[in-house]
Amino acid sequence: MDGFESNEGVILISATNRPDVLDPALLRPGRFDRQVVVSMPDIRGREKILRVHMKKTPIDKDVNPVILAKGTPGFSGADLENLVNEAALLAAKRNKEKIGMADFEDAKDKVYMGLERKSKVIKEEDRKVTAYHEGGHALVARFLPQTDVGAAGITWFLPEERDFKFKDQLESELAVAFGGRVAEEIVFNRISTGAANDIKQATDLAQQMIRSWGMSDNLGPLSYAKGEEQVFLGREIAQHRDYSEATAQKIDEEIIKLIKNAYGRAKGVLKENLDILHKLSEVLLEKETVMGKELDELIHSLRPGIKLPSKSAEDHGAPAETAAGQS
Repeated sequence: MDGFESNEGVILISATNRPDVLDPALLRPGRFDRQVVVSMPDIRGREKILRVHMKKTPIDKDVNPVILAKGTPGFSGADLENLVNEAALLAAKRNKEKIGMADFEDAKDKVYMGLERKSKVIKEEDRKVTAYHEGGHALVARFLPQTDVGAAGITWFLPEERDFKFKDQLESELAVAFGGRVAEEIVFNRISTGAANDIKQATDLAQQMIRSWGMSDNLGPLSYAKGEEQVFLGREIAQHRDYSEATAQKIDEEIIKLIKNAYGRAKGVLKENLDILHKLSEVLLEKETVMGKELDELIHSLRPGIKLPSKSAEDHGAPAETAAGQS
């Protein structure tokens, strides 16, 4: 970067996906002093990217790029191009002249979770537990306000992309995370290891709510997350804590309180609607996949006149799917 005269029109451009570990000397004035952040595309960006790649392939009339964009949060442009290519390959294997929405949904599952293992045999008891587990997630999400809409997959949700979320929305998300564990406890009076990832995500979210976002009435709007970032190049190994042991204990108590309240909220929803959970699980065992509109119809058939929380997504995708025949 040295050796250029001030009257030479030289512009040096560089790119990195880890700006947090750059040497500060590189960012001083006169060096890389202008930064352009290229983030992952939002829902509108993903829709437009999908439309560009779809121009190259024959698309069926039932394909809705908006729904696909909602169901692919976190996808980069390359991921979306790969999604279209995978859908095209699946359609070709099925001897179809055009790519349908089912091909895109299956391709999305493949990109997210890998190939389906049709050879794997799953015990009927395991299928039943899975059906109730995923049905529990789906029902808690459907009966609580401020939750994302379900989409095809293993309790797959189409998230409403926001720059921020409110405390009540996050509390509902915590309750949804425990829907599967609670369903197992209520129906089988046993708990399995299937909720391990749910528990981890809920714990991480609760910790952020208390430590980073000041969502505790007892602790106030303070941040307790200083010095807890991951150790990487140029970072100190020792972590600094700017609060006392007594405060640390209060933080732990507030996190546990959030988790227990969410667990109790999920249990209240499922106990009150246990007949719907049983029926939904029966349908899942038979069909393996239930779309959101089908879930609403099932609920209204057992609770005529019930007013469910409104969801803003155009298509209520699938809230749940059993793991029968899959990896």
